[in-house]
Amino acid sequence: KSEVHAAIKNLDKGLYPNAFCKILPDHVTGDEDYCNIMHADTAGTKTSLAYVYWKETGDVNVWKGILQDSIVMNLDDLGAVGAFNNIVLSSTIGRNKSIITGDVISAIINGTKEFCDKLAEYGITIPLAGGETADVGDIVRTIDVGYTAFVRMKKEDLIINDIKPGNVIVGLASYGQATYEDEYNSGIGSNGLTSGRHDVMSKYVGETYPDSYNPLIPEEVVYTGPHKPKDIDEETGLPIGKLLLSPTRTFLPVLKPIIEKYKSDISGIIHATGGAHTKVLHFCDNVNIIKDNMLPVPPIFRIIQKASGTDWKEMFQVFNMGTRFEFYVNESVAQGIIDIAKEFNIDAQIIGKVEAADDATVTLNSDYGNFVYNK
Repeated sequence: KSEVHAAIKNLDKGLYPNAFCKILPDHVTGDEDYCNIMHADTAGTKTSLAYVYWKETGDVNVWKGILQDSIVMNLDDLGAVGAFNNIVLSSTIGRNKSIITGDVISAIINGTKEFCDKLAEYGITIPLAGGETADVGDIVRTIDVGYTAFVRMKKEDLIINDIKPGNVIVGLASYGQATYEDEYNSGIGSNGLTSGRHDVMSKYVGETYPDSYNPLIPEEVVYTGPHKPKDIDEETGLPIGKLLLSPTRTFLPVLKPIIEKYKSDISGIIHATGGAHTKVLHFCDNVNIIKDNMLPVPPIFRIIQKASGTDWKEMFQVFNMGTRFEFYVNESVAQGIIDIAKEFNIDAQIIGKVEAADDATVTLNSDYGNFVYNK
């Protein structure tokens, strides 16, 4: 996203430049005690792999995972500033009608309600505001699924990143099966899927489903991996295509009780999406973020690394590698946060600490090497 970052570098960063999301004054009523936050995101190129898996298996339910990917990329970014309730959602779906059928659209739209109904069981209200579904086959090869989220909240309820020496880092796992999930989650999330699918999936995919990739991409980098979508991963017993398509886990059911109990002890929350374990560098200064007790790297990332030969240092810059949510907190509350996560069957532990430094740096010590990333 270097070109995007260059394009937006001079734009206003909102009321709190170090906040995880851009925060605006309350333009709804003009109340100075409130703020507005609007966020937009899509499932990215993961939709192309969903198209392939759907065609291979006939399983239309795979599209419910895609809508969750897009929704969660909004909700959990908002969660990182303390917003976890009364978030209004609107969808924007562009499809190639000649290959994406009505039952796919139905699965996405009905699945959206099902997902929001599930969150309601945990006291999280997500009103649906409708949206736009357009047939745009001239510009979309398969389908693009996006959502926009809006929330109005009190400024006093915000969590603004103020990451500081003395904080410890509590990491929450992206993998496993949370109490609110129906099956095992590989932890893949929604980042790095362009590389992930082309490096893991074989030429068979491109030859069988040419609509699943851009024909302008050089052939030597198109589906260069060893696997077909239905190949079984021996470690998990699941199809590799399904592991790549695991829906992005939302942490809102966990985030809500953590914030309600420990808000005053939280110095920052990072949703480790684009940039993965270097994401935090956008939101801190003069600290060394030391990650030296990482959660295990789950099978899907080892599959990607083996198939692609990607350097491990880059893997931790692109993929969450099993840890997708980070709390920067006073050490006294770390165990309480871990205990709440485990009530939802989500692995969590102190993965590191924060020390003073001249510049913002991430020092990551893992089973796969020791790496340093600079701002």
